[in-house]
Amino acid sequence: MDACLDPRLSCFLVPARESSEVINDPKTTERTLARYDRQVRFAPLGREGQERLAQARVFLCGCGALGTVLADILVRAGVGFLRIADRDFVEWNNLQRQVLFDEQDAQQGVAKAPAAAEKLQRINSQVQLEPVVTDVNWRNLPQLASDVDLILDGTDNFETRFLLNDFALKHRVPWIYGGVIGAEGQTLVVLPGEGPCLRCLLPEPPAAGTTPTCDTAGVLAPAVHLIASLQALEALKILSGHREAVSRFWTVVSLWDNVIRQVRLSWPDQGRDCPACSGREFPWLEGRRGTRSEVLCGRDAVQLLPPQDQPFSLQELGKRLQGLGPLIVSPHLVRLQVPGYEITVFADGRAIVKGTDDPQVARAIYAKYIGN
Repeated sequence: MDACLDPRLSCFLVPARESSEVINDPKTTERTLARYDRQVRFAPLGREGQERLAQARVFLCGCGALGTVLADILVRAGVGFLRIADRDFVEWNNLQRQVLFDEQDAQQGVAKAPAAAEKLQRINSQVQLEPVVTDVNWRNLPQLASDVDLILDGTDNFETRFLLNDFALKHRVPWIYGGVIGAEGQTLVVLPGEGPCLRCLLPEPPAAGTTPTCDTAGVLAPAVHLIASLQALEALKILSGHREAVSRFWTVVSLWDNVIRQVRLSWPDQGRDCPACSGREFPWLEGRRGTRSEVLCGRDAVQLLPPQDQPFSLQELGKRLQGLGPLIVSPHLVRLQVPGYEITVFADGRAIVKGTDDPQVARAIYAKYIGN
């Protein structure tokens, strides 16, 4: 674990192997660069850009559909350090579009971040990977993103995106937004102080029920791959030292209708009316906006968050739940099946109650079996 990280995160970090090769070591530079030969041959990137990638540090928030494609591209491209934070575990309906997971992962219900990191380490042992099993929130984001050069959006909800936007603007860290529903997707590069942010585009998160969800519209993998590829390309531009080549457009695609639109937002005019850019207001980062429970899209499940991150022993919880129903205890989670419901508890105290989309019912089930 990096020294800059809050010790409270230590129980959520999964040990990752150190890189077996160092790109700036003269003894290994030529052999290492040979791995990226076709990438280095692309003149705008070149050897200098590749060496900058090897020194770059990235925080990936979310390791689902977008996140797995993003991680795969960046690790193969030779980004030096990648921290992956994800709150969830692998399920069967993930396999259609989440490229780093397989049937065994779904059968075992493993946590996504360490499962992805294990695959990625086999793809490129030169990259330092740091998987973190946690729900990214206003308390832990400063520890997760304070030492990186770029933040990537691999999440699935606007509350977390507004949190990332707040942090990025306050600390002047570039971030790249992306989202996909059905066969449609969109992406925007946010360069604080140089162009529009997410709140310039969308002052408030969409109200519940006003936008399509994966429940109502589904998700097609080609749309995921296209948006993640656009995000990854912009990331390579930034990390290799070519900010001048970064897209200044809000890009929207509708693959089923064969439509791609790029909208240039007025800047700095757009920013003058933005509470984040001009007003320096960061309510999500300060914990003044946000919820403590969330209905999970397409899952018939509710995530419940503890009042604060308070690590506890999953082994002790597992012992206490013995005999109540089918039980799985792993280093990252405890899963209990009871009539009509499945309860998964993580080391940071979060729980996902499957079998209902009603937060009150979920809280009642949690209290009955786990406690208040």
